[in-house]
Amino acid sequence: MPVTTDPKPSVVLFDLDGTLIDTAPDFIRCLNQLREQHGLAPLPPEQIRRSVSNGARAMIRVGFGLEPEHPEYTEKHTAFLDLYEAGVAVETTLFEGMEELLRSLEERDIPWGIVTNKPVRFAAPLVEALGLAQRCAAVVCPDHVAQRKPHPEALFLACTQIGAQPQTAIYVGDHERDIEAGRNAGMRTIAVRYGYIEKPETVDLWQADLIADTVSDLAKLLQ
Repeated sequence: MPVTTDPKPSVVLFDLDGTLIDTAPDFIRCLNQLREQHGLAPLPPEQIRRSVSNGARAMIRVGFGLEPEHPEYTEKHTAFLDLYEAGVAVETTLFEGMEELLRSLEERDIPWGIVTNKPVRFAAPLVEALGLAQRCAAVVCPDHVAQRKPHPEALFLACTQIGAQPQTAIYVGDHERDIEAGRNAGMRTIAVRYGYIEKPETVDLWQADLIADTVSDLAKLLQ
């Protein structure tokens, strides 16, 4: 049995992509659509999936082998973002079991929020489309702060908006920068191994307080 967090947290904050919701299907769809436009065959979904948490830059690297300094990078990067913006929630869903987890937090009067490096241009309509906008206590994106994760500014802002103390909050994420940000904010941290992680074994090296292999494990840790 996993060790449970104790005492009761004042708030549970989630990273978005790969932690709270499974956005990979729409990233896969958009990237392969863009490759098709350029006469390229689709890539295997898993090849794309493991890099989703690294955002659009990683998608262009995976899909076309291009870095930002390449002359064709900006065009493809912009085209990918336009495709994604047009369909942020076509196939995206909460991870299986996450609805029950969120409902459990709500029933116990534990507020929950989202702190993501996903720009508000994409995050806000996505959260709205999934019916989460009226339920979550805060949604903090890079647009709202001067410094992105792993800097703790966004986590501090979320706590301020919710009226919670960082030292009694929990941050849940599927990337090393999430855990670093949580530690930098003085929060307890939970790393989720079910997210978009290229090498799941490296999660053990992130120095998270706890690790959840599945959403079910995460629910037990937060129980």
